[in-house]
Amino acid sequence: MLPSPPADATRLHLASTVEVNYWCHTLNCTETRLRNAVRAVGPLAADVRAYLER
Repeated sequence: MLPSPPADATRLHLASTVEVNYWCHTLNCTETRLRNAVRAVGPLAADVRAYLER
């Protein structure tokens, strides 16, 4: 079963385990990689996606 999308899909809220699971699944990455991406480019989903795709 796919994780439920967050209420605000434009920003990542890493304090929520549900959202971390959603974004890891959606972006096909580990939690560590996700947190490093947010640390590098901020919480905007488009920026995180672009960072992870490079």
